[in-house]
Amino acid sequence: MLFAKAVIARHDLSMTNSFDRAEPGNILARRNALVLAIASGLAGANAAVVFATAGITGQSLSSTLALATLPASTFVFGTMLSTLPVAFAARRFGRRAVFMGGNIAGAFAGIFAAIAIYIASFPLFCFATALGGAYQAVVQSYRYAAADTATPAFRPKAIAWVLTGGVAAAFIGPQLVIWTKELMLPYLFMATFLGQAAVAILAMSVTGRFEDQPAAEVRGGPQRPFAVILRQPKLLVAVLCGTMAQALMNFIMTAAPLAMVQCGHSIVEATLGIQWHVIAMFAPSFFTGALILRFGKERMVVAGMAILISCGIVNLMGISVMHFWISLVLLGVGWNFAYIGATAMVTDCHTPPERAKVQGFNDFTIFGVTTAGSLLAGVMLARVGWSTINGALMPVAMLCIVAMGLLLLAERRSPAPQP
Repeated sequence: MLFAKAVIARHDLSMTNSFDRAEPGNILARRNALVLAIASGLAGANAAVVFATAGITGQSLSSTLALATLPASTFVFGTMLSTLPVAFAARRFGRRAVFMGGNIAGAFAGIFAAIAIYIASFPLFCFATALGGAYQAVVQSYRYAAADTATPAFRPKAIAWVLTGGVAAAFIGPQLVIWTKELMLPYLFMATFLGQAAVAILAMSVTGRFEDQPAAEVRGGPQRPFAVILRQPKLLVAVLCGTMAQALMNFIMTAAPLAMVQCGHSIVEATLGIQWHVIAMFAPSFFTGALILRFGKERMVVAGMAILISCGIVNLMGISVMHFWISLVLLGVGWNFAYIGATAMVTDCHTPPERAKVQGFNDFTIFGVTTAGSLLAGVMLARVGWSTINGALMPVAMLCIVAMGLLLLAERRSPAPQP
């Protein structure tokens, strides 16, 4: 972590240059975004490890294909259950304290998963992935934390900067799987989860450098009734699109490794497919913020949904390794555009005192629907097959495009006031 600290320190020294003077209100936001980008590179390995291994491990421990994706579902379920507590704990105790607690949960998740593999306990493995999901809820809140101290114009960039850390996670997680999966045979992936626990502890040294927004700005000030906040069409469409982007991505990503193995491809090929997918999820973040500033949040969401549709089309064209890998890359890019755009829209719809309930509601909705999708992935793969799963993606993405189009038309006729 000396390298990470050196990067942050070097960034601190550059705060006085002309680039930062051009946007003096974003000095803290830039620093926090950099800290959280590094943290997400480490903490994001948690999700990459789970999704690369949970289906295969779940099938091994349960001996039933229909239950194979249950550990991935409990991961998302753990995320869903933790979103509201994470949001309100951050308001009460500060984001940095919540981040540190998340790192501890991530470490125990890896340890419990390793024990579950050792004693061949499917329920314990599901509990471990649920705890990993709680850690993921904290990691998901990084994007909001980056926006806390940013000016409205800088928020999309701050959110995107945090997600660039996922590029590192795309290498750390899958490579951790590849290099450690057989270190403790006959216990496949046992060493992998112990390694994931170590990475979570390492991430703690980075999140400790995050600087919270002043408590008075978060807790003080008037708040609108939640029903009034929910009546904003922009918020409703943003929640819909963010939810569907995450759910569709998770749905396909959960089933893809199992489908690849069923089609005769190796575990390494399936893991590399997930690696390229995770890279594609986060690498566009280097320029997504700039694209949002140029074309608008809403248009970027539409572009993301269109790319998700192209992912389904590629999967319907064949089952070779390249078909899987190309579709997984498209899945990642589409998610990136739609998810960042929708998140930035949500941050436009609340004041600082309202952020806990609005952000918590948004993430609870996202991961509630995603939980159902990931649970259905294994069942649908077993009963209706890979092609039907991909066919179901397209009308959902098209619904989001239509909803966003209607919102743009409505805003063109009568621009909505900002909170």
